[in-house]
Amino acid sequence: MLPSSIPSPPPILALFHIGPLTVHTYALCILAGIVAAVIITQRRMSARGAENGIVLDVIIWAVPLGIVGARVYHVLTHTGDYFAPGDNLWQTFAIWDGGNALYGSLIGGALGAYIGCRRHGVKLWSFADALAPAMLVAQAIGRLGNWFNSELFGLPTTLPWGLQIAQPNTAITHAYPNGLPASTTFHPLFLYEIIWNLIGVAIILIIERRFRLQWGKAFGVYLIWYGLGRSWLEAIRIDPTSDGFLGIPANIWASFVSIALGIILIVVQSRRHGQEIETSVYRDGWVPRDQRPGFVAPDKDGARSGAGDDASDAKVHEKQT
Repeated sequence: MLPSSIPSPPPILALFHIGPLTVHTYALCILAGIVAAVIITQRRMSARGAENGIVLDVIIWAVPLGIVGARVYHVLTHTGDYFAPGDNLWQTFAIWDGGNALYGSLIGGALGAYIGCRRHGVKLWSFADALAPAMLVAQAIGRLGNWFNSELFGLPTTLPWGLQIAQPNTAITHAYPNGLPASTTFHPLFLYEIIWNLIGVAIILIIERRFRLQWGKAFGVYLIWYGLGRSWLEAIRIDPTSDGFLGIPANIWASFVSIALGIILIVVQSRRHGQEIETSVYRDGWVPRDQRPGFVAPDKDGARSGAGDDASDAKVHEKQT
């Protein structure tokens, strides 16, 4: 027999203990998404001539700033959940309990990616294009964490894939809507977004193969696709939603901005570069680390000799070229 609903995991699966260490499944899902994104992005960068490990060099900046941006954006758009009388202000730092906004991570991550790309001679838009489908894969994996936290659900539904939410919901304070019976099931928005994101991966790869998306245009498609999906998901969301303006939640406004930016990026870059082919992911004059005199590839233990500091060595060889 087909199931009549999707159960939420028991609280014991949301976190577990290894000695004195408390491990949150939500955090593990985010980490798994980051790892997947790094692997995919590196493969796409390598296919265009980038050196091995260049993605790690960039995400050292992008991931921490992305996490900070995600949390700051969430807290600032959910002030009622953190700054009401009697609230514990330390909860504003509890990222392991959920509440990390994708749009905030895009802002913080973009700043970090810019810094990392500048330090290592990578064109920001080349990196963004390689990252575009990887971002959707990472977000799909990360959304499983919302399931373990019993969050990110929509209006009540009687569909067979309706999501059960325990009452009271201890994962997110006040998440369960008042006045509804405990047997109510809800639209599983986390699952909808997973499916939407994976479809988006296929669409980006298909369009990219057909039209050679370069100069940031693949990332523009990502912004449009994610913005479209997120706008309608937020429209039916009823667990703690973002603060709003003119009666529209902040995340929907952010989705509109994402769509607009994606369109602008594609139009501007199409006019600026036309049919020009982007031949390198590196800035003009930059000498990749593995092409510098004296470079020695890492041995089987990962040791490296003959290579100096990335930024200083690159500047020397940039002047030579």
